[in-house]
Amino acid sequence: MTDLAWIDAALTSARPQAIGALLRYFRDLDAAEEAYQEACLRALKTWPVKGPPRDPTAWLIFVGRNVTLDEVRRRSKQQALPPDEIISDLEDTETDVADRLDASHYRDDVLRLLFICCHPDLPATQQIPLALRIVSGLSVKEIARAFLVSESAMEQRITRAKRRVEAADVPFETPGAPERAERLTAVATMIYLLFNEGYSASGGDVHVRVPLCEEAIRLARLLLRLFPAECEVMGLTALLLLQHARTAARLDADGAIVLLEDQDRRRWNKGLIAEGLVLVDKALRHRRPGPYQVQAAIAAVHSRAVRPEDTDWAEIDQLYAALETMQPSPVITLNRAVAVAKVRGPAAALDLIEPLAVRLDGYFHFFGVKGALLIQLDRAEEARVAFDRAIALARTAAEAAHIRLHIDRLIKDHQKKTKDNKASA
Repeated sequence: MTDLAWIDAALTSARPQAIGALLRYFRDLDAAEEAYQEACLRALKTWPVKGPPRDPTAWLIFVGRNVTLDEVRRRSKQQALPPDEIISDLEDTETDVADRLDASHYRDDVLRLLFICCHPDLPATQQIPLALRIVSGLSVKEIARAFLVSESAMEQRITRAKRRVEAADVPFETPGAPERAERLTAVATMIYLLFNEGYSASGGDVHVRVPLCEEAIRLARLLLRLFPAECEVMGLTALLLLQHARTAARLDADGAIVLLEDQDRRRWNKGLIAEGLVLVDKALRHRRPGPYQVQAAIAAVHSRAVRPEDTDWAEIDQLYAALETMQPSPVITLNRAVAVAKVRGPAAALDLIEPLAVRLDGYFHFFGVKGALLIQLDRAEEARVAFDRAIALARTAAEAAHIRLHIDRLIKDHQKKTKDNKASA
């Protein structure tokens, strides 16, 4: 296997489990990260020549652990690590060792790591960025975009968080039940943000990072196992399932974005939808609504509509209004504007988002929605300005291409109107 794109995807997918296991071994954030990076370098050198191992995650844990131990041996002038060709053998050596080292199922180390990153000694503004950086390997730029802050400000948050963890001598153990309950909200938020980064990547040529979505869903299910009666965890899990169910229909064969109303709903994953709908209904029966439950209820309305025209936009508008009350946010108001446009028209929706202009000046979707509303109001030149701004803020090639399609449509419509006006003159 010489496909570097595949190797990069495998390394990204393996990171949460590998870092979690390596942290358990070394009990030091920097040591675990360095061990993983060394293992990645070995993988980039070895896999294109010898092919991928049967279990990339086990291989990375095995190699990362031994590379770090070798460094310790070198310092104490002990025996060095065997050559790459030995530790990279595709026999079952590394898998057997990983199985022995990880009899407690190393994959669950990820959830343990999330709770550690959300230790109460860390301020809330540092907990989730640290978890996203350490557990998921998101870049500082990607995390900054998720929080709508500058890259430098986020870099400072993460650096301060690492220092606090080191200074506080945070125990790298699975927290007990009371501690887990205290940290539940922060862990749920981190899983939600991890999914969002996979659902709509904040950079590069890939618009959807499926492994991140799948890892977030796995973690949400684990969290639900720990807190089976917690309505918001039910809502979070349902939300991720219902959103991820659309993945196969969100991009066309050329990788271009397909809007929800244009998606082939026959390609939606019915199994994920069924699982998500059961969780939504179960959560709402408890009558203790929260933000994740409301978002899941919105996703459920879309999932239950067989055709776009069957969507109950009035219900979605009401749900977003409830969400605005629970969790005031300019992004939530922006999302509500789409429903308002369907129910009360584009002018009402435009009035709703205009006050958000300052706070969302660097937000791609604000200008995309604004441009779409202006098109519906036949304000072509203003729409062009909005779309130009959206292209400048696009995070992926797919987003930029999607906006260019709107601009091309504007030009064609304008040319047609001009031609028709001349013909009627």
